[in-house]
Amino acid sequence: MFNKLFEAQKKAEEIKSRLDTISVNGEVEGGKVKVSATANKEIKDVSIEEGFYNEVEREELEELLVVAINKALSQAENISQAEMKAATQNMLGGAGGLGDLFK
Repeated sequence: MFNKLFEAQKKAEEIKSRLDTISVNGEVEGGKVKVSATANKEIKDVSIEEGFYNEVEREELEELLVVAINKALSQAENISQAEMKAATQNMLGGAGGLGDLFK
């Protein structure tokens, strides 16, 4: 049992390291507002097109930033879940393998 737990912990660390190398993006207004993050949901960069500041009110820009951030984080979550699902299936040998973990 401890070997399986150790293996699961090691696999989770490998996945976390891999997710750190995957970039996701969220953008709004045709790319005028962009947010980049890792698949581990760490925001890496926020960019706003020069001059766009003059086109929108502060509140609208704040709302657009929230939308762009949420788009990036949603992509990150999807990738993270897919990675964890794949790892779990591989490690447990499919749906029936979970029962062996507690014997």
